[in-house]
Amino acid sequence: MNELLDLAVKAHGGLERWKQISKISARTSGKGALWHLKGNPGLLDDYKLEINTREQHVVLEGFSAVDKRSVFTPERVTIESIATGETLLFRDNPRAAFDGHVLSTPWDDLHVAYFASYAMWVYLTQPFLYTYPGFVTEELSPWQENGETWRRLKVIFPDYIASHCREQISYFGEDGLLRRHDYNTDVIGRGSPAANYASDYQEVNGIIVPTKRRVYPVQEGGLKAPEPLIVSIDMSEISIA
Repeated sequence: MNELLDLAVKAHGGLERWKQISKISARTSGKGALWHLKGNPGLLDDYKLEINTREQHVVLEGFSAVDKRSVFTPERVTIESIATGETLLFRDNPRAAFDGHVLSTPWDDLHVAYFASYAMWVYLTQPFLYTYPGFVTEELSPWQENGETWRRLKVIFPDYIASHCREQISYFGEDGLLRRHDYNTDVIGRGSPAANYASDYQEVNGIIVPTKRRVYPVQEGGLKAPEPLIVSIDMSEISIA
């Protein structure tokens, strides 16, 4: 583990504490321009999520309707009845369903479930995720923003992790906490760089968690475009066990 990653992991609660954890749940609201572009406004306004921190398994309860949930793994996404457990919709190899997509391509419920699930799993496991097998990290030159100097960590994701893209950059403040997370959203179409800002940190059972995320387009030179707000994420009732 390089020095910057070690600093970030300690700032967010430490690796030993993280290894004792297997589950994170939260009430979540996801809004922003993306859902209008994809034809899904309101779909993620209010849902509960539960993730397994040790492998990519995510349940979104209240997804698309109060009586439904989605269940995600990288190989399969399903939408089920909460009452009966009956599978209502499913898609194997869900990543392939995005082939040829551009920003204006509409998404069905299974597209949304796949995207929201892998994204939230990554966000909730950062920066500990970067210590998992197969990740490669390298510190880059520092970055000035918001009157602060942020240290930047380039992260190469292994193939077994479903995520936005293989090469991503995380920015950390002097306190070691994540400030910004950059990536290209491949499932939307190449050439869709985004800057994801983490804020409003809260300590939950020994882990320091950002309860707000705001995602904006990235302009030339790596600067954040002031609009549109692509995605907003607000979390409450967070439980870590």
